[in-house]
Amino acid sequence: MMFIVPDWPVAKRVRAISSLRDGGVSSSPFSSLNVGMHVGDNEQNVLENRSRLAIEAAMPSAPVWLNQTHSSDVLELFTPTENVLDGDASFTSVAGVVCAAMTADCLPVLLADENGEQVAAVHAGWRGLADGIVEKAAAKFSGKVIAWLGPAIGPDAFEVGQDVFDEFVSQNKQAQQAFRQSDTDANKYYANMHLLAIQALNREGITDIYRDSRCTYLNSERFFSYRRDGQTGRQVTCIWLDPEK
Repeated sequence: MMFIVPDWPVAKRVRAISSLRDGGVSSSPFSSLNVGMHVGDNEQNVLENRSRLAIEAAMPSAPVWLNQTHSSDVLELFTPTENVLDGDASFTSVAGVVCAAMTADCLPVLLADENGEQVAAVHAGWRGLADGIVEKAAAKFSGKVIAWLGPAIGPDAFEVGQDVFDEFVSQNKQAQQAFRQSDTDANKYYANMHLLAIQALNREGITDIYRDSRCTYLNSERFFSYRRDGQTGRQVTCIWLDPEK
């Protein structure tokens, strides 16, 4: 099994991975490392995929899975739990608790303080970005924060309507820089979620930002993409504090 290990200058006790779609047991259209329980896949296959990922990544506990609804709710976690919690981001300062954000085109955002004492995982779709989920997660931290942006649907594939453009630009004129008008439809735009997230982080004073800019929509061998395939699986991006360091 292969997964992405973020390349960012965090403290040694900060551990993080972002899964790819291969290395699991699910069959098409969820092939193969689908970790989403809500997409119509066989439950036992999803549980096996989640178990395999946790073992391969040497996680200290199972990830705390969220029922993600494109909200701006950020949860603070104090202990591992098998309960599925409602929210779209999680934050912890407790070693051994694994924060997780599932995606299939949306943007996973990881945050860590420079001392390796606090971490967070954020599921950032356009709605969450517009509603300030990145800023709300960043506000949980004390001290300097470092950010990593994972693979998401790219700026050449994420077509949105006038309503999405207006939602962002009405809040911040700078957001215009993250949109490119369609050549064929004046009411359509291509949105750059990485840039929208960077703008949000910058507003919170976070400028130490790293990213994996691969497009989930254009890379079908590596990533699930809801916009591309409709019914499909989910990858997950996780972060935790190593209890042994």
